[in-house]
Amino acid sequence: MQVDTLDVRPLPGVAFKHYTARDVVSRWDAVPAYGRATAKTASAFLDSPMARMPFRVKAIQVDGGSEFQAEFEQACAAQGIRLFAEGAASLPKLNAHVERAHRTHAEDFNDLYEGDLDLPRINRALHHWERVYNTIRPHRSLDKRTPAEYLHLRYPWAAPKTRPSHMS
Repeated sequence: MQVDTLDVRPLPGVAFKHYTARDVVSRWDAVPAYGRATAKTASAFLDSPMARMPFRVKAIQVDGGSEFQAEFEQACAAQGIRLFAEGAASLPKLNAHVERAHRTHAEDFNDLYEGDLDLPRINRALHHWERVYNTIRPHRSLDKRTPAEYLHLRYPWAAPKTRPSHMS
């Protein structure tokens, strides 16, 4: 799993941090937004959005940013998640999967979102987008399968409990 944050500024004076967790094998993503990128919000990210992953997260790779230190390191240790923090000089090459996910979410969600800019509404819309992204939208890198379909075919033990209705 690779995790990173993206600074989103839809209007002058309006900013939020878009977190992305990307499973590098299935391309399954979790994509919430927070007001700031801190160790506290990164720790909260472990509890809720990461819990939407259809499998247990065993390891996380991050870029070594301050939001992924202190509290976040402790939260990972408490949950038995191995943490790999890369130095800034090695990025974005080593975090290429999550960097590509940022681009997709920016183009297909952030750039098109026209709803209210308060975090609860943004997160409701992001949660819907996350479901579309993981269970409806085909991915070229997965031979035009969704992450849910890919997991079902390749790793049925890790697949979501229910198959999307559009799967044949």
